[in-house]
Amino acid sequence: MARNMLGITGGIALILGIFALMPELTLASEVTAASPVPVDDGTAWWMWPVILFVVTFIMGIVAVLGGVGGGVLYVPIISGFFPFHLDFVRGTGLLVALSGALAAGPGLLKMNMASLRLAIPVALIASTMAIVGAMVGLALPTNIVQILLGATILGIVVIMFTAKKSEFPDVQKPDALSSALRICGVYYEASSRKNIDWQVHRTPLGLFTFIIIGFMAGMFGLGAGWANVPVLNLMMGAPLKISVATSKFLLSITDTSAAWIYLNQGCVIPMMVVPSLIGIMLGSIVGVRILKVAKPTFIRWMVIAILLFAGLKALLKGLGIG
Repeated sequence: MARNMLGITGGIALILGIFALMPELTLASEVTAASPVPVDDGTAWWMWPVILFVVTFIMGIVAVLGGVGGGVLYVPIISGFFPFHLDFVRGTGLLVALSGALAAGPGLLKMNMASLRLAIPVALIASTMAIVGAMVGLALPTNIVQILLGATILGIVVIMFTAKKSEFPDVQKPDALSSALRICGVYYEASSRKNIDWQVHRTPLGLFTFIIIGFMAGMFGLGAGWANVPVLNLMMGAPLKISVATSKFLLSITDTSAAWIYLNQGCVIPMMVVPSLIGIMLGSIVGVRILKVAKPTFIRWMVIAILLFAGLKALLKGLGIG
C-alpha cells in the first residue's frame, strides 16, 4: 500500500513539475508538427492536461474491463472531443499502447506465454509496415486521416461485435512455412493442470494480414491488439492465451518503430504524454480490482458503444460536419 501511494504521489509530482516548466500547450485543429500554432480559446493552459488526466484515468479502467488496449480508445476519443491536433494524438496514442506492452512483455516471456518464434517473423513485417504507415499518415492531409481513422474505428466495432474466440483451435497439421520457421511450442494450462502442445497453420496468409495491421497501427497510432489476437487465434490457430500474450509482446516492437517516426517529427509533447500515461496506468490498476466484480458482457457492450460513437465523431469531423 505504501509503495502504491508513493508511486501515485511521485506521478502527481511529475505532472506538476512538467506543468511548471512548460506553461504553454500547443493544441488546436490548425496545429501541425512542423509549425505549431498556439490558440487562445480562453481556457487556462493547465486545464487541458488536468482534463486529459481525468479522461485517461477513466479510459484505463474501461480498457481493462473491456479487454482492449488503451490506444484503440485513446486516439478516437481524444481526437474527436479534445482540441489537440491529430498528429500529436496519434503520437501519444502509440506511447500509451507501448507503455502497457513494455510493462507486460518481460513477464509474459518469462511465463512462456508469449512465443518468440511466433512473434519474431510477425514483428519484422508489422514493425516495418508501421514505419511506412506512420510516414504516410504524417504526409496525408489531416482531414483525410481523420476520415480513414473514423472508418477504421467503425471497422473495429464490427470486428468486436462479430469476432469469436477459440480457447484451443484445432490445427490438424502445420503448414510448410510454420514448420520451416519452427513456430510451435508447449505451455502449461493452469485451469486443466496439463501441458498444451500447439502449432499454427495458414502462416503465409497470417503474415500477409500483418502487413495491413502494421500499416494501420503506424498510420493511426492505435496500437494493434484489437487485430493481433483474432489473426493469431482464429486465422493462424494459436491458443487464445498464447495469442493474447504474444500480441502484447508484439506491441512493444511494432509501436516502438512507429513511435520513433512521430517523435522525430516533433509530434510527441510531454504535456500530453505525461498526464495520459499516468492516467492510463492508474486507471488500469483500479480496473484490475473492479474486474473481479464487473459483468464482462455489460462492459463489452459499453466499449463497443463508446468506439461506435467515437468512430462516427471522427468520421464526421474529417468530413467537416462534426
